[in-house]
Amino acid sequence: MSGSFAMVAAGTTMRTEHGESKSARFQQLKGRVHQELLNRLNLDRLTKVSRLDAEPEIRSVIGGILDRESQTTPLSLFERETLTSDVLDELFGLGPLELLLKDPDISDILVNKANQVFIERNGRIEETEIVFRDDKHLMQIIERIVSAVGRRIDESTPMVDARLQDGSRVNVIIPPLALDGPCMSIRRFRTDRLGADDLVERASLTAPMLAFLKGAIGARLNAIVSGGTGAGKTTLLNVLSSFVASHERVVTIEDAAELTLRQRHVVRLETRPPNIEGKGAIRQRQLVINALRMRPDRIIVGEVRGEEALDMLQAMNTGHDGSLTTIHANSARDALYRLDTMIAMANLNIPDKAVRQQVASAVNLIVQVTRLADGTRRVTSISEITGMEQDVVAMQEIFSFQQTGINKEGKVVGRFRATGIRPKCADKIAAAGMPLPMDMFSHSLGVNEPAGERRF
Repeated sequence: MSGSFAMVAAGTTMRTEHGESKSARFQQLKGRVHQELLNRLNLDRLTKVSRLDAEPEIRSVIGGILDRESQTTPLSLFERETLTSDVLDELFGLGPLELLLKDPDISDILVNKANQVFIERNGRIEETEIVFRDDKHLMQIIERIVSAVGRRIDESTPMVDARLQDGSRVNVIIPPLALDGPCMSIRRFRTDRLGADDLVERASLTAPMLAFLKGAIGARLNAIVSGGTGAGKTTLLNVLSSFVASHERVVTIEDAAELTLRQRHVVRLETRPPNIEGKGAIRQRQLVINALRMRPDRIIVGEVRGEEALDMLQAMNTGHDGSLTTIHANSARDALYRLDTMIAMANLNIPDKAVRQQVASAVNLIVQVTRLADGTRRVTSISEITGMEQDVVAMQEIFSFQQTGINKEGKVVGRFRATGIRPKCADKIAAAGMPLPMDMFSHSLGVNEPAGERRF
């Protein structure tokens, strides 16, 4: 037999002289080995121990099966190891996805259907050659994920949010809502946390912009990080939170825990979905209200997306200066519009002007992050809320990024610049013992190079 079955692990399709796909033959052999394992081993016992402890016994059984199969389907040593690893992944991991989960450069895994898997790597979406055998195979992996967190997925509950052991966030939706079969999205959890200097090195922002943000957080200004999906809001929020003094008590509130604060005095809260009877849900608004009773110095909400925005603003206005959150919006002004909409969801019939006055007095800064056409993430605007002008929240931009073109490699290039406006909060930052040189607000910050390849 020519060629290598090992190539099939990545979904490579090759034809033999008989016109049969090596990929299909490899999958068939793997299916037979997997099924015989299910028949021969006490998997209930084995799956209750770690993979490391159970692996020697399972490898021995697989070796015996392959020795017998080799009479009709000879395999090289590399091919045997590939098949053995795949079967172990089926038993203890997430099957075909294990190969992707081991790649630290992959930020998102997007399973559109059993035979179509995409990934995002370095800001670019690309299709992989990873496939599941069929919808049933994909559902087995999905059920393994959701059952591990005590959830259920079926036609009565066709949408589920879950989390992998490494913290990665998973969303699943199945038929009848997903027309082409089960669909799964995995947002990876970074184990190598990016620091402030990493963002400067990758040209996500400049050193003066970072110094301004560090001073603002140290001076306990309230800030909102705004951006689209996958723009890097959580990454930037993690960096900003690192500027909080170690002696301060911080309470974090998230739908799905992603923040990784470096301080010791941190209390982490997470919402709870309803149970299979549709009861017992704990929403962000309840956690924000409860956090106010926990004597926090600062409250960090992973993302406001509903009525909890009102409680967050009230917290910012009642002695919890220096609080942080993120919001989905395409610009700083859009972020204010979204806050208006979310506060209206609380159904308290507060006049629009009163809502905007609450926003103007609570929020000091809006930091806009954007994922550009080449997949890189940049802080494209830092704006200061200065008060009210009639019925409108007044805002002034302090720093911005202006795209100037795209180079031959397809990378976005542009200029970070100071707008020339001295922020009103500069005096408060100086009073907190972190004075900033005024010339940092009065001149261009230079043309940036294409950002590095790692995800921000």
